[in-house]
Amino acid sequence: MSDALDFPFADLPAPGATLTVESGVRWVRMPLPFALDHINLWLLDDGEGVAIVDTGIGDATTRGLWEQVFARIDRPVTQIVVTHAHPDHIGNARWLSDRFGVPVHATLGEYLWAHAIRDGRAGFTTEALVALFRRHGLDDARAEALLTRGNHYARGVPELPESYLRVRDGSTIMIGGKAWRVISGYGHSAEHAALWCEALHVLISGDMLLPRISTNVSTSTVTPQDDPVAQYIESLGRFAELPADTLVLPSHGRPFRGAQARIQQLVAHHEERCGALLAALDQPMSAGELLATLFPRELDTHQVMFAMGEAIGHLNHLAARGLVSKLEAGGRILKFARTGDALSAPQNK
Repeated sequence: MSDALDFPFADLPAPGATLTVESGVRWVRMPLPFALDHINLWLLDDGEGVAIVDTGIGDATTRGLWEQVFARIDRPVTQIVVTHAHPDHIGNARWLSDRFGVPVHATLGEYLWAHAIRDGRAGFTTEALVALFRRHGLDDARAEALLTRGNHYARGVPELPESYLRVRDGSTIMIGGKAWRVISGYGHSAEHAALWCEALHVLISGDMLLPRISTNVSTSTVTPQDDPVAQYIESLGRFAELPADTLVLPSHGRPFRGAQARIQQLVAHHEERCGALLAALDQPMSAGELLATLFPRELDTHQVMFAMGEAIGHLNHLAARGLVSKLEAGGRILKFARTGDALSAPQNK
């Protein structure tokens, strides 16, 4: 699957250290307390200081490792860029911003989404999430586990900036005399910001383009009819015209070259997921009943949250393509039925 990709770095950065991957670009690797056990963060030389792209989850372990990084580089932080609002990316943004007195760059969608979910506002609550999942057939035991866990987001994001510098698709952030252009992406988060530096042929892809795992694409509580799969696939097309020698710096996994090949693999992956769901729908079924079709392994509570969002997202995608229809079942559980021509329908191009 990843044979078409080139991974130029055999080594990983040591904990609390950095590894140079391009002139003025350093790789930092922080641990995560999940099955996905790490995140890549980036330091960009910025005059006498460094800019930080993404910040790690907001816990004592990560902050202790940041202290080691700062002691080794002995340079001040000049600015902070957050690709998106998930805890492993934005968790230390306020802490770092306050510590160095520097601004945080983010998109409007990510900034507002972070505050809404952390504060449990406007439908961004654990109760609303579990209600959505119950409507899509999640069993009681797993639903109760999610309720008991509560607002897990707030534990990874202890505080958030109360102001920020807004960036949009096409915005340019000047770092170290080089222009980094924002490429917006959708489907994974509200308004993800990848960064492209033409001078270096480097793309900081965030979670939009990962080398070995597929990015989670989930339907949200506040947009339950949304088609995040289509949004994500459309967003991938924004990276397809980058030069073939582009060095992609992902948030998870190793830096790589071969963006076009990886885009093709990811599009094929989501088409295969859709095909697996269609093949399983020999009778009307809910997203909860189809979880094992997409994820045939034991899932912990954290993984169930992502798995349900992704199952609903793919079923919504099939409905948008006219390949399945939605049915109300007993107890108002939403089920999906394959349309008559679903198995013979042409694949997305």
